[in-house]
Amino acid sequence: MTKQKQPMLFQPVTLKNISFRNRIVVSPMCQYSAVNGLANDWHLVHLGSRAVGGAGLIIAEATAVEPRGRISPDDLGIWDDEHIKPLQNITHFIRENGSVPGIQLAHAGRKASTHAPWKGQGYVSEEKGGWEVVSASAIPYARHYGMPRALTVEEIGRIVRCFKEAAIRALEAGFQLVEIHAAHGYLLHQFLSPYSNHRTDEYGGSFANRTRFLMEVVEAVRSVWPDDYPLWVRISATDWLEHTSRPSWTLEDSVRLSQMLREKGVDVVDVSSGGNAPEQKISIGPGYQVPFSETIRRKAGIATCAVGLITEAEQAEYILRDKKADFIALGREMLRHPYWPLHAAKALDVEVNWPKPYERAKPPTR
Repeated sequence: MTKQKQPMLFQPVTLKNISFRNRIVVSPMCQYSAVNGLANDWHLVHLGSRAVGGAGLIIAEATAVEPRGRISPDDLGIWDDEHIKPLQNITHFIRENGSVPGIQLAHAGRKASTHAPWKGQGYVSEEKGGWEVVSASAIPYARHYGMPRALTVEEIGRIVRCFKEAAIRALEAGFQLVEIHAAHGYLLHQFLSPYSNHRTDEYGGSFANRTRFLMEVVEAVRSVWPDDYPLWVRISATDWLEHTSRPSWTLEDSVRLSQMLREKGVDVVDVSSGGNAPEQKISIGPGYQVPFSETIRRKAGIATCAVGLITEAEQAEYILRDKKADFIALGREMLRHPYWPLHAAKALDVEVNWPKPYERAKPPTR
C-alpha cells in the first residue's frame, strides 16, 4: 500500500532563516490582562499552552508601540525597555516547546482607550484612566468611541519611530517574527481607507498618499529587523462597505498594496477584513476570508496567511492544497482548543511528537 503524502498542514516550512514545524498559526488575540503594558503569568500560560499544543507559529496580541496606541488600558505594550524581560520569559518557553514566537506591533488610533470587553463598552475617559485618541482625520469610529484628533505630520514621523524602536525591543525580547498590524480599523488601516482618511496633505487623498504611513512603518521596521527573520503585515482585505455611497478600502486596493509590500521586503500578508466602520456588512461563513487570501496570493505574487472561521483540519488542508494560502491562522478555535494541532494531526492521520509529559494521552495511530 502506498503511504499517503504528508498533509501540507504539517509539512515544515522555512521563511528566511526561520523554520516552522507546521503551517498552523495562533492568531494574535487581545487578552486585556496586562498592567502598564507588562506581560504576566496569564500571557505566559495563554501563549505557552499553544506552543505545548503544537502550533508552528504563535503571534502575541496587538502590542502597542506607544501608550496611547493601546486598544484598552489592559493591553500589552512594547514602548519601554521594561516590557522586554517579561516577554523574554514567554519567548523562551515558546521556543523551548518547538514553536516560533511572533509579535504583532500595533497602534489602535481612534479605536484606542476603550474598555476591556467584560468591563464596559466604548471610550474610557481621561478622568477614568483613558487618554486622547488620534487618527488620520477627526472622525470617530462610532458614537460611543472617543473623538480623535488628526495627527500632525510631525506626530506621524514620531509614530513611525515608535514602530522602529518597538521592533528593536521585540528582537531583544526573543521574538523571531514581527507582524505589523494594518487591519481591523486600527491606526494604519485608518490611514489606508478613504472612508476614515479625509486628509488633504501628503498622507491623504491619493492611493500613494494613503499608503505612505504604512510604507514608512514597513521601511523603518525592516531597517532594524534582521534580514533572515520574517516580516508579516496583517491587512483588512476590504472594509465591507461597498453598499455605502462613500469610497472605502477594497480588495483591489489590497492587491495593489500587497504588491508594494512584497517589494518592500514583506514576506507574508496576513489576510483578514473589516473593522473600520460599524456599518460594515460582512458575509460571514466558514472560511469567509479565504477568497481574499487566494486573490492576493495569486495577483500580488506574495505568500498569504488565511484566517477567519477555519475550524476543521480537513478544511485547513484543502485551503493549502488548493493554493489559497500558505499558512492557516486560528483565533477563537485556539481559545476553545489550545491543542487543536495535535487533534488535527490525528484527523489527518499524521504522526507528530507530543510533549513528553502528555505522551500517555496520545491516541494510537491507525
